[in-house]
Amino acid sequence: MEVLLYTILTLCVLGVLAAIVLYFVAQKFRVEEDPRIDCVEKMLPGANCGGCGFAGCRGMAEALVKRDDISALFCPVGGGDTMKAVAAYLGKAAAEKEPQVATVRCGGTCDKRPRTNRYDGASSCAVSASLYAGDTGCSFGCLGHGDCVKVCAFDAIRINPATGLPEVDADKCTACGACVKACPKKIIELRKKWPKNRAVYVSCVSHDKGAVVMKACKAGCIGCGKCEKVCPFGAITVEGNLAYIDPQKCKLCRKCVNECPTGAIRLVGMEPLPKAPKAAAPAAAPKAAAPKAAATEGPKLVPLKASALDPLRLLNPLKTVLPAKAAAAEDRPLVPLKEAAVHPLRQLKH
Repeated sequence: MEVLLYTILTLCVLGVLAAIVLYFVAQKFRVEEDPRIDCVEKMLPGANCGGCGFAGCRGMAEALVKRDDISALFCPVGGGDTMKAVAAYLGKAAAEKEPQVATVRCGGTCDKRPRTNRYDGASSCAVSASLYAGDTGCSFGCLGHGDCVKVCAFDAIRINPATGLPEVDADKCTACGACVKACPKKIIELRKKWPKNRAVYVSCVSHDKGAVVMKACKAGCIGCGKCEKVCPFGAITVEGNLAYIDPQKCKLCRKCVNECPTGAIRLVGMEPLPKAPKAAAPAAAPKAAAPKAAATEGPKLVPLKASALDPLRLLNPLKTVLPAKAAAAEDRPLVPLKEAAVHPLRQLKH
């Protein structure tokens, strides 16, 4: 009995000593945490999407509190209003950043980009891209397995079964960039979000030459440069057989849309400009009749009186005609004869 009692007392003493040691160790190595971190974390949307570059909102809150310059930090889900509220609480200046939206830059629908083979592997764009170029003739286009859909935490992107391409709901998209990172073909880009979800962009990322592009996809960019020439703001550049529209320079004038021969430039939220009618070719001035034209038409016809066709007179212009015959010739009709055809012997035979 005494042995059991001594054992219990010994364990209690050891526990108390261990607790005291742990208390002093914790005080020695205690890390002070700014209480503002908890407040800032509550101000953030709590999506933990990783769009800010941190694993979660807690990491973003710590960076906002600890950094003196927070101009490089931005929460895509909360947007500018959230960043202004956080900056006002911390007494810091937040950089202005325009809203963005994810944009799928591929127009190779099922009817414009025919399949050349069939993929029966795992339903994953990453796996498919690591095995081969794709099941169409275009090695740059969308694979259509929906990796971007799986990583979107806001249900802002879906695969359209009719076209086989992902479509982004601009009202739900927060521009977190998760779909951009998940796409192995890099066809999704964060672009400027215009009012009323308007947009003008090149829905193609292929760098193949024009003949190869047209063989693989009827909606691809062939790098013709017509859009670059017609753009009045210098927003379009053509490099590597591919046109690109800079969203910061583009003014949505829509002139490039009508110039694109393949329809690779996509217009969203607006109607295209009416195409100007082609000017009629000016009528050619009538050409002067060539000197040889008269010769081709034949000799000039000369009206002669039938009774006046005297062989002797034709042979000799000074020969006179009897007055009686001349008077009778006045009442007879004129007969058109060609000068070259007035032959004395021929007239005598008739």
